[in-house]
Order: sequence, then C-alpha cells, then structure tokens
Amino acid sequence: MLILIFGLIYFFFSIKAHLIPRRYQFLLEQPAIFIKNLIESNIGSFYLKYTFFVFTLFMLILFSNLLGMIPYSFTVTSHLIFTFALSCACFFGINYIGLKKHGLHFFGLFLPSGAPIALAPLLVFIELLSYFARVFSLAIRLFANLMSGHTLLKILSEFS
Repeated sequence: MLILIFGLIYFFFSIKAHLIPRRYQFLLEQPAIFIKNLIESNIGSFYLKYTFFVFTLFMLILFSNLLGMIPYSFTVTSHLIFTFALSCACFFGINYIGLKKHGLHFFGLFLPSGAPIALAPLLVFIELLSYFARVFSLAIRLFANLMSGHTLLKILSEFS
C-alpha cells in the first residue's frame, strides 16, 4: 500500500512545470505553499529548510487517507503501529536536531526556570514523562480520528 501511495504522489507531482502555471500545476503547488506558510507562521522563516520533510509527511498522510476513501481499499494510517512509527520517527528526528543545535542545554527544557531546587527531581520527572507521552499522543490521535471516521461510515452505511 505504501508503494502505491508513493507511486501516486510521484505520478501527481511529476508533471512538467511551465513558466506560466496551468490549472493542474497551480492545484499541485497549493499544498507546498500551504506548508511553507504554515512553517513560517509557526516556527519562523529560519526553519524553512524542513519544509520538504513536513511536506512529505503531509502528503503521505493525505494520500493514504484519500486512498482509504475508496471502497474495499486499505487505509495505512488507520493502524496504530503505522502512526506510532511515524510519531517515533518525528520524535527522534526532533530530538536529534535539538541536541545538535543546543547541545546539553537541550536538557534545560525539562526544568522550568525559576523553579525551586527542592522540587527539581519531581518537576524533571513530570516533564520527562509528558515529553515522552507526546509520541503516544501523536500516534493515538491520528489512529483514533481515522478509526472513528471508519466506524461512523460503517454505521451510516449499515443504516442505508
């Protein structure tokens, strides 16, 4: 299924670009413009170098969800292991970039400034727990949204 998804993405984005965009080319450029504006407004123009990663992730999730709309097809993102693998990959990538950019100061994220030293072990534990819970949160949210949509479609189709 992933080979089919990447094949469709390649097919749709392998059109020849023209100097004056045609309707089809304009339609395909809109997600890239959306992702670029999203990155600029949320994390700043310095991080536009990660646009390709965010765009690829966006297109992977979009096309796999669109393929799931076809009757009797398979939706990859409706399985918890796939969404968990995506969230783990993003989590490890973000941590690698954070450690590379900030060094050991990256761990200062886990102790809020101005916190009493007596509460430091408890605060660090709570912050670490919430930081690692993000991986599971991302995976479960995508999985649950898709499964609830599939369940709703199944229920509505049974009524008709």
